[in-house]
Amino acid sequence: MGYDCAMARWILHVDMDAFFASVEQLDRPELRGRPVIVGGLGPRGVVSTASYEARAFGVHSAMPTAKARKLCPHGVFLAPRFARYEEAAAATRAILSAFSPVVEPLSLDEAFVDLTGTERLHGPVERTAQEIHRRIRTETGLPCSVGLAPNKLLAKLASEAAKPGGVHIVHEEDVDGFLSPMPVSRLWGVGPQTARKLAERGVHTVGDLRGVDASLLHSWFGPTAGAQLWRMARGLDDSPVHSVRDAKSISQEVTYPEDLYREEDIARELRQLAMAVATRLAEESLLATTVRIKIRWADFTTRTRQVRLPEPTNHPVLIADEAVALLRRGGIQAEVGVRLLGVGLAGLIAATFRPEHLFVPSQLGAALHQVRSRHGAQSLSLGFPGEGHPRRGAGILDPGAKDGVNGEMDERGRGRGGRGGAGQRDRAVRLPDPDHGIPSGQGLVLLPARG
Repeated sequence: MGYDCAMARWILHVDMDAFFASVEQLDRPELRGRPVIVGGLGPRGVVSTASYEARAFGVHSAMPTAKARKLCPHGVFLAPRFARYEEAAAATRAILSAFSPVVEPLSLDEAFVDLTGTERLHGPVERTAQEIHRRIRTETGLPCSVGLAPNKLLAKLASEAAKPGGVHIVHEEDVDGFLSPMPVSRLWGVGPQTARKLAERGVHTVGDLRGVDASLLHSWFGPTAGAQLWRMARGLDDSPVHSVRDAKSISQEVTYPEDLYREEDIARELRQLAMAVATRLAEESLLATTVRIKIRWADFTTRTRQVRLPEPTNHPVLIADEAVALLRRGGIQAEVGVRLLGVGLAGLIAATFRPEHLFVPSQLGAALHQVRSRHGAQSLSLGFPGEGHPRRGAGILDPGAKDGVNGEMDERGRGRGGRGGAGQRDRAVRLPDPDHGIPSGQGLVLLPARG
């Protein structure tokens, strides 16, 4: 459905400030005012996010943790608690959904909201932006920055201008004055190479870029990129806000502090990732038709494989089986070792029906989703008879797998992985269990996460 031509378009962008670190400071008041760095703590660890106190010492996201320790030796270094961050992000999304049905989460810590036409319900959009900002701060206890503008490009830039912790509104008549002094590097898609080429031609600010003829931009960067630069310099962007159900894929990756060599360890990790993405499918009432895996070896060679499923599903066992089958189909380079693993789901459709599978009962998938929902994402591990217990917390999230939205290595992701190892089989809970109404003979083992 299109917009009424007479209706002004209003897009809001919310960015939670230093999200992971802010959650830690909220939960532990003694950390407020202190430099807090959240990320991998091992030798290959990277910073996921740094509090503003830590940023004053030059610490930033995607920086190796070892370098961050040198820059800020008195900082508080913490491992991520992704289940808690998911909880905080869900609370924020609930607030946003109260003002518009069209909410596009880009990551755990930021989202677009289409407020077009909501004046009839909530009053002027400027007041709505202020109210959203107030409610997030009051109800979650977390700081955020809010930008409101006629499109997504401008709303994102407006929230950046509002940092930290403010609200910035850009009206149509203010666009030129808002954009003109900005460095061209602030625009979407203008990386160092493009910025350098523009600087060589005397173009440093968005105002400079606006003064360049479209034909020149086409000759410098080609027709597609040139046209995009011309439009961005004028603040033009007609891309729609996609609600969460419009997502084209869901994926999760883990980078390991030590390379994985044994096939059983690698398979176990894929199953854990499969459970995580299957849980997200269930939460968003979606089914997947394609399963993908990604493997990055220690020499940084990267391979992706995928398979189309015979029928749509959100069943964690079936998704895990397909992921492991893809792994074994391609073979393992045991002498090289695996540095990173990822599982993705594509071909997503709305779960308007309940799929029934011949060999794996739907009650089993429902039971797994229920346990994780009730007791947290880290409450159990998915294994099979004969496998050991995975050691908790050995994986480091690599948020670069953000469904093609944002490749920065910061708090743009979710989930957590662990590295396989021998463990306590006496703590395992075997399903089926009569209490869950699951038929016997499935041979699945649930392994409670270690405390």
